[in-house]
This record gives sequence, C-alpha cells and structure tokens, in this order.
Amino acid sequence: MAGQEAGRWSVVPPVESWQVAEVPGPKKASVITKPDIVDAMIKRAKHPVLVVGHLAAEIDLDDRKMIDFLIMLAEKGDIPVIATGHTNRELLKRGYAKARVMPVVEVGQRLTDPLWNGIDGREPYDLAIFAGLPYYMEWTILSGLKNFAPNLKTMTLDNTYQPNASWSFPNISVKDWLENLRDIIGNLEG
Repeated sequence: MAGQEAGRWSVVPPVESWQVAEVPGPKKASVITKPDIVDAMIKRAKHPVLVVGHLAAEIDLDDRKMIDFLIMLAEKGDIPVIATGHTNRELLKRGYAKARVMPVVEVGQRLTDPLWNGIDGREPYDLAIFAGLPYYMEWTILSGLKNFAPNLKTMTLDNTYQPNASWSFPNISVKDWLENLRDIIGNLEG
C-alpha cells in the first residue's frame, strides 16, 4: 500500500466505507494508523469488552484463525468476551471458557443502557471492541451505539473500515492486518 512503512502508514490512506453507498453521517471513525493506538485505548479503558462474531472462527490469518488472536488479546488485555451466535463453541474448542454468550443485537441494545453493568456486573463498559461480525451487521450495531451510547468508545479490529466506530482500521490487506494484530498483542505483553 502506498505510503506504508513496516505495516504502518506514514500518510493516512483515504478511507471510505468498505461497502459502497453507505452514508455514515458527518461523524466518522478515526483511523487506526498503528497498533499503539489500540494498545493505548485498551490500557486507558476502565472497563473494556470484546464482542466476537462467528466469522472470527472462519477467517484464516497465516497458520491460525482470527479467533486465536482474539483469545490472546482478551487474555493479555484482561478483557471480558461476549461470544455471539455459535462462536462460543469455537472458543471452548480452544480452551477459552470465560466468554459469555449473547446475541449481537442484544449486545448492541444493552451497551446503549447506561445502567447495564456488563456481563460481570462491575460497571458500564467504556470501550467495546468488535471483531468477526458480518460487515453490514457490525455497521448497523455501531451506528446505533454511535448515536445512542455517547459515553461508549467503540473500536473494530476487522480489516475493513467501519465509519460508525470510534476507531477502525482502514481497508487493509490481510498481510498488514495480521502484522498489526500481532503487534497489538505483543505490545500488551510488555
């Protein structure tokens, strides 16, 4: 990709919705230009949550599936996980038994409720990280959160730009995406 050095962009590439004809409104996602942004957001969050969709178990990233990277992220960042659809079965196959199961539409609805204290009952979430959902579904959920959950920051870790998130990768190649995911997880270890 032009303007790129070692998986990072020296100049932010132009970002448009991955799906044609989407109009997100005047407020668009800030672009994740380097893994440090994700790490800083996770470390700064008081109560983050990771919402994992079924595509995470299907997407191949080198010799692993995306879900394997998300499990590492959840463990390194001490982030509670909400598994949507049949994703929990894949998490359990990999020895990750801490996830709670909830339909993604209900997750979106509950995240707009300022009185919901999350799946662990601690306090409302201040950062919701989404990954592995179908693009159009994630777009719709993030649109609702952008408009009805003003105190919640949202982030998507998919390789397609989601304009309704607070933070999103631009449309990037699988190679760059894999490199960034590895760096995010590596930075959380340190």
